[in-house]
Amino acid sequence: MAEKKTAEQNTSPGTGDRRPTVAVVGPGAIGTTIAAALHERGAHPVLCGRTARDHVELRDGDDAVVVPGPVRADPGGAPGTVDLVFLAVKTTQTQAAAGWLEALCAPRTVVCVLQNGVEQEQGLAGLLPHGHVVPAVVWFPAQTLPDGAVRLRGRARLTLPEVPAADVVLRALAGSRCAVDTSADFVTEAWRKLLQNAVAGLMVLAGRRAGMFQRADIGRLTSDYLRECLAVARAEGAALDDTDAAAVLETFRAFPRDLGTSILADREAGRPLEWDVRNGVVQRLGRRHGIPTPVSDVLVPLLAAASEGPG
Repeated sequence: MAEKKTAEQNTSPGTGDRRPTVAVVGPGAIGTTIAAALHERGAHPVLCGRTARDHVELRDGDDAVVVPGPVRADPGGAPGTVDLVFLAVKTTQTQAAAGWLEALCAPRTVVCVLQNGVEQEQGLAGLLPHGHVVPAVVWFPAQTLPDGAVRLRGRARLTLPEVPAADVVLRALAGSRCAVDTSADFVTEAWRKLLQNAVAGLMVLAGRRAGMFQRADIGRLTSDYLRECLAVARAEGAALDDTDAAAVLETFRAFPRDLGTSILADREAGRPLEWDVRNGVVQRLGRRHGIPTPVSDVLVPLLAAASEGPG
């Protein structure tokens, strides 16, 4: 096999010997936010997606950041390998992104996985020919608008595990609109976010936005589900307790009533749902640990059916 070429490397003071070369695979809501943060710092991320475009745009309050493309749609046109890949496709699209990983990754490459769930590393098993996986917890809401631009609806922040490979992500986003922190207890942070992701599944089945959590009956159902998720999270080593679960419900109640979530948007558009990594994982791991999951046993089959049919 011919040796892969390496994209041109830019130098930048204050970030070590040079600025990392970066690609964003999946310039949707999360990927566009990251691309805009990189662009504002003077980086020029390689944009890779399913649809060719000449730019992507982020809107944050009164700010609009246009990131020039092109958005490449063919891995065969990749400019070479890079130091850092932000993988921002949904887990239902990971297999389809394998060509980009092959084209962009060298042995030194760090792949920062901006996906839901607590199984990011397992999700790339067999798909990553080279490189080092760094999972991330994404702590910000962003949504794609009808005109294709992305609206950021909160402060952008990522949490990474305290591992050496995370350093390139910290350097790439240092001083940008996307804050990055690391945690020595990444398992806890990943499960803290998964509690939120899991609860969002209720919105799919109701077909409603965040305002639904103001209902007392939905509050009780959510609390029951959160206790179930919490039991599984603690069995997996997460240092979470009842106050953390209660905080998730209060977070949903504090959201703007019209705020949706990515899994609800997928349902409304008739796209496959990330039900397994967000909800099925609680049921699967609950069974492994011998923990009853009565809410999951109802919720998961309904989400699976909503995603995959038949009917």
